[in-house]
Amino acid sequence: MYSLFAWRYFKAKKSTNAINIISWICIVAIIVGTTALILVLSVFNGFEGLVKSLYASFYPDLKISPSSGKILTISPEQLQQIRGIQGIKNFSLVVEEKAILQNGTNQTIVYLKGVDANYEKTTTVNKHIYSGNFNVGTNNHPLLVMGIGIEGALGIRAGSDVLPLTIYVPRKSNTEELNELENISSDTIHTAGSFMIQQDFDNKYVLTNLQFLKSAMRLDENQFSGVEIAVNNPAEADQIRERLDGIFGSTYKIQNRYQQNQNLYAIMNLERWIFYAVLCIILIVAAFNMVGALTMLVLEKQKDISVLNALGASKNFVLKVFLSEGLLLALIGGGIGMAIALALVILQQQFHLVALEGGSFLINYFPVELRITDFVLVAITVLAVSFLASLVPAIKASRQYFSLRSE
Repeated sequence: MYSLFAWRYFKAKKSTNAINIISWICIVAIIVGTTALILVLSVFNGFEGLVKSLYASFYPDLKISPSSGKILTISPEQLQQIRGIQGIKNFSLVVEEKAILQNGTNQTIVYLKGVDANYEKTTTVNKHIYSGNFNVGTNNHPLLVMGIGIEGALGIRAGSDVLPLTIYVPRKSNTEELNELENISSDTIHTAGSFMIQQDFDNKYVLTNLQFLKSAMRLDENQFSGVEIAVNNPAEADQIRERLDGIFGSTYKIQNRYQQNQNLYAIMNLERWIFYAVLCIILIVAAFNMVGALTMLVLEKQKDISVLNALGASKNFVLKVFLSEGLLLALIGGGIGMAIALALVILQQQFHLVALEGGSFLINYFPVELRITDFVLVAITVLAVSFLASLVPAIKASRQYFSLRSE
């Protein structure tokens, strides 16, 4: 019943044309606000998915690392227990340490990461090779696979260098005094290739043979920096982590992919909500228009309200009629806005209409991704703002008394 009155009031011709104009301005503002919210959230979804996929190329599903310090000791029995856990696809033993790479007068500090033969089965770094090939060599003939940022800093083309690079690696030491001859290992080494994943990795990491790096650092046979684990089903990662906790205890730190990148995910989520809050201002502007439109409509429908009162309509009935009118404007504007946003997102996914400028990205267009939760969130926001905006004129309409008797 309330919706019927609201619909008739909306489409009925008004005595003052300004009421129609303000009502449509209100609807247009809601359309713009709804479309903008859906589009921005979809772009954030697209970039979030892209970044997560890039980080997933380098970070494993699970990682075991020392709770303090850089080195952990893993016994053969513990490795055997890892192999016995159902759901683990593969795991790789790794060692990480800062090192210096030098090519003539060019030198740079890198994060040197020694990996074993299972590393290609644990991560997908080998699928992001930019030049050369993925080959870390052997203990006696090690090779380097580096990020393209390091390749540029050294002024080389990885995989095609004639002269070897010089590498300096700190050795394990029990003393705080630095002795260059005793505590620094230097060697010459060739490159096999370079990878391009994401700037955080491309400018930082260099991969090499695990046994070579352990020998250079003078680590014992059972000493490593961590164990990187790939699972068959990422949804079961937390369950597998609990089983690993039972094997290693509190002296080890076991993290899933989210925990390894917690700061990144927190920042992305914060940015998402900040933009959402800023764009809600458009809906607040629409709310001001709605207050004006409904207030003028109340004045327009004074006689109608008097007739309803004479027929026994309660104040609550009048209140609900004008609340329904406000929600009707929200439904029309919000529905059209969502339809426009849906069409634009689908067009961007299919035809890449909006390009990314600069040419330094992995993709040359804005990534977008539709999520049903975004539509639900925006719908709730539009209805909530419209309800609050309609409440004031609706209450005023229900509290006023109009008489049909002419003076």
